[in-house]
Amino acid sequence: MPQDVKIWEIKDGDNLEEIKKSKLELEERIENWLEKDISIISNDLLVIGRQVETDFGGIIDLLCLDYSGDVVIIELKRDKTPREITAQVLDYASWVKELSNDKITEIANMYLAKKGKGPLEKEFKDKFGEELPEILNEHHKMLIVASEIDSSTERIIEYLSNTYGVGINAATFHYFRNDEGKEFLARVFLIEPSQVEYRAQTKSSSKRRPSLTYEELQEIAESNGVGELYVKLVNGLTSLFDQKTTTRSSIAFIG
Repeated sequence: MPQDVKIWEIKDGDNLEEIKKSKLELEERIENWLEKDISIISNDLLVIGRQVETDFGGIIDLLCLDYSGDVVIIELKRDKTPREITAQVLDYASWVKELSNDKITEIANMYLAKKGKGPLEKEFKDKFGEELPEILNEHHKMLIVASEIDSSTERIIEYLSNTYGVGINAATFHYFRNDEGKEFLARVFLIEPSQVEYRAQTKSSSKRRPSLTYEELQEIAESNGVGELYVKLVNGLTSLFDQKTTTRSSIAFIG
């Protein structure tokens, strides 16, 4: 269901002044913002490509990796119809599904080199504090980004995610500007990202060794005589970061 997002500025203590919603003229601005700071979508993403050409002649707006080494397609809706944007992102996914480790590394290194960064192994380690997984792209995810999403697109995304566990979601950005010309941006996900992840995991099989649970990690710490230190560190670090997740050997703090 389309969401009516409003923002108020709190002035002089308890006085509220509504910030008027404005039309975001160019969704290309969103693409630029995402490339510069992908954390406005998620702290769990590393951009590895922009305007990536597929073998089918399509152009993917942004290509990312998450901490598990899975590829994430980010596609802007722009002026496409519900049928067009959904078909397009699924078409891109059919190409991404077959990408090998070598091809993903090639795409990433070319992009990162243009940004004066790289190689991929270094950027991944710097971003997530973990070595690049041996198996990349076991699963892939899709995110449609727009200034607004119609009900038809919402229904299609919900159906694919809820019924078949397809890793697909949508994020809308709402643009506001006050009387002084200050710009504001708000983001809303169609489906809570953790719910998309849960649906995908419960409806698919995985060759990759599963991440350890927090309980398993604590048991390992206790068996090595550092259980109390482990609990103290986890509790202390949790308050300093946006989120945490487990890996196959540790806890990763993201933010």
